[in-house]
Amino acid sequence: MSVKRKVSKIKRNNQKKNKLVKQGLLKKQPKKSKNQNVPEKKVQKTNEEVSEEESDHGEDMLGMVDEDDLDFLKQAISDRSYSILNRVKYSGKTKPKKRKINTDDETLENEYEDQIEDTSGKRVKSLLPIKTQKGGLIHKEIVEDVPDEEIEDTITDQKEEVDDNSSDSGLSEEEFSLQETGIDISKPVSATQLLAARNEILRQKKIHIGNLSSGLLENPEEKVTNLRTLLKLMDDETPEVYFTVRKLVIVSLLEVFKDILPLYEIKNVLQDGVKVKKDTLKLHKYEENLLVYYKKYLQKLEKYCFMIMKKKGDTRKILEEDVKISELSIFAMCELLVSHPYFNYSQNIAQVLVPFLNNSRKSVRDTVKNAIKTVFKEDKKEEISLKVLRLVNNYLKTHTHNVRVDLLEILLVLDLRNVNLDQDKEQEIKQKKLQAKKSNLLQMSKKERKRKKKLKELEQEMLETKAEESKQIKHQNLTEITKIVFNIYFRILKNSENTKILSVCLEGLAKFANCINLEYYIDIVNVLNKLLSEDWLGYREQLHCIQTIFIMLGGQGEAINIDPTSFYNNLYKDLLVTSAGKNHENCLIVLKTLVDALVKRRRKITNKRAISFVKRLATLSLQVLHNGSLGCLGLIKTMMQLNRSIDILLDLDSSGGEGQFQAQLDDPEYANASNTALFEMIPLGNHYHPVVRKFARNIASGVPATGDGSLPLEYGKLTIEQLYEDYSMSEMAFNPAVPVMKNVQPKSRPTRRDFIDSSFYEECKETLRRRQTDKFFWISC
Repeated sequence: MSVKRKVSKIKRNNQKKNKLVKQGLLKKQPKKSKNQNVPEKKVQKTNEEVSEEESDHGEDMLGMVDEDDLDFLKQAISDRSYSILNRVKYSGKTKPKKRKINTDDETLENEYEDQIEDTSGKRVKSLLPIKTQKGGLIHKEIVEDVPDEEIEDTITDQKEEVDDNSSDSGLSEEEFSLQETGIDISKPVSATQLLAARNEILRQKKIHIGNLSSGLLENPEEKVTNLRTLLKLMDDETPEVYFTVRKLVIVSLLEVFKDILPLYEIKNVLQDGVKVKKDTLKLHKYEENLLVYYKKYLQKLEKYCFMIMKKKGDTRKILEEDVKISELSIFAMCELLVSHPYFNYSQNIAQVLVPFLNNSRKSVRDTVKNAIKTVFKEDKKEEISLKVLRLVNNYLKTHTHNVRVDLLEILLVLDLRNVNLDQDKEQEIKQKKLQAKKSNLLQMSKKERKRKKKLKELEQEMLETKAEESKQIKHQNLTEITKIVFNIYFRILKNSENTKILSVCLEGLAKFANCINLEYYIDIVNVLNKLLSEDWLGYREQLHCIQTIFIMLGGQGEAINIDPTSFYNNLYKDLLVTSAGKNHENCLIVLKTLVDALVKRRRKITNKRAISFVKRLATLSLQVLHNGSLGCLGLIKTMMQLNRSIDILLDLDSSGGEGQFQAQLDDPEYANASNTALFEMIPLGNHYHPVVRKFARNIASGVPATGDGSLPLEYGKLTIEQLYEDYSMSEMAFNPAVPVMKNVQPKSRPTRRDFIDSSFYEECKETLRRRQTDKFFWISC
């Protein structure tokens, strides 16, 4: 039997290495020289010596540091108060914090801490080490911004921890907020302490809101994220101050947005995959964030606005605090619509505000009404006006015109004087005629057609440079606005039974009657004539009906054959209803209607009718205020200048004529006003107002342009409306000032002397005495 020899592990390893070397799988290592063969013990000693040297050097450094500084550094490492020492671990025991006196060294350390950059909102990421040529390693790190979502998560986690702590301790939200102010809840708390705590919390909130807002105004592009914090403060539920804080944030954000919002509409033009400059990208991101926060702000305001709106079946009681927040939110939305009507979401704001024109609270209605009126007046493009009118029209349709007057009063601000709805048709007819003439005269070749096409393109470009295109768009918007307005008015005239709305509708119809299409004239006149026969129609509404008819008849309606005698009779009959009392405001409507009926249509009325109206106007001037008297006298002066037959009223001889003046008749044709005179000028000549006296004397003198009895130029050039408005008592002052009347003492009564001879007087007295005694005697018998 053969016995196997044992092989050592070293020999077996050497055999394997030699085999791998022969196969070429392993390189043969060079032999070490004798000088390189250093014993391991010596190397170990050198390393130990180096470590001992380093350790001694560290001990020397520690010996140089004071014990207080050492304790401070150990405490800083354990507390991680320095961002540099965030990754340093200290395994030793931490000493309890002691309150130290502020020294110079401590202030320097605090300043150093303040200068260190806070990386709480950042993430430190370590990179792979880099090996140098000498064999050393360089460690690198990169600092990344933490996403806002993670920050919000950490904030919510912290809030949850605080809530958990407060819930674990068994404290309510109010008690926890009081604990933060340093009030001991275990002991009784006085009202003064509660008020002081509330003021302290409110002061801190105000400082916080002010810092965020001022930072936004200083640099909106960099501090746009402050809007997110301010929006979160709107949902603050601190029980002591949540109501005040919410109001402060609403007002602060309102002022910030009014200042930083651009005057143009932001559009998302940037497409994916398109390379742009850094500045452009930065601006695009800023505008995108601004739109997001602005939309959130408007959504919160809308939520607060509708807290005072009740639907059918809603029996909840609205708190006074909710009413104040709602009114403030409505005011904020109105301010944003007025200051930035062309910015994004302006139509959404208008959609929220229009229903509040029908709110039961007058303050809310007035706020919204004034804002929309301002938008209508300042709208140069007529775009937002058209959007608001469409919303009003839809609201009126859905509520079947059972709304408040404020919804229609905003339409009276619109300026539709230069709108002609028939203009487009007239232009089309003219162009067709011109093209027919050109086609008959010229037969264009191909070159001429190309040339004409190029000329059209060039004219279009010229129109754009001259802003003619914007004018055309504005005219189109105005035409659309006019159609919507008359659509509303005609619908109310036919269907509505609300007298207040009908009054405003007739007032608007009278104002915009010159814009009505000619084809609707006969239908409108028939509807208004039917309304005048109704008993429930008020005096002001009757005046508006008559005014509308005469405006239409004075313009394009001259071609229509309509007998306006009934309208003249209604106007003449109701002329003296106006007085110096509550209905004195109707005097201006009366004067405007008389101008349309008598001055503009003076060639279509008889002399008898004109004289009767002048006589009644003079009577009316005696029973109105001085500005109404001036308007009436101004109209009489104008009519006497235009029609010399009215001078017969200055003749006091009434012997010749057709009969006596019948002032009680309602028909001016048969009143026989030519047989009377303008006796009213005598009392008006002694009027308390000096301008009224001058006009009365001018009319009594025959309206001379120059000479005795003529008017000064400053009064003669004024129109009837100017006379009424310039001398009104709206500011509670006379124009010009009326002198105060002197306090004249009455004269003493003179002694009565009936008889020259005193003896005759004594004889008469004796006779009278004798008769009285005789009368008494016969009675006694």
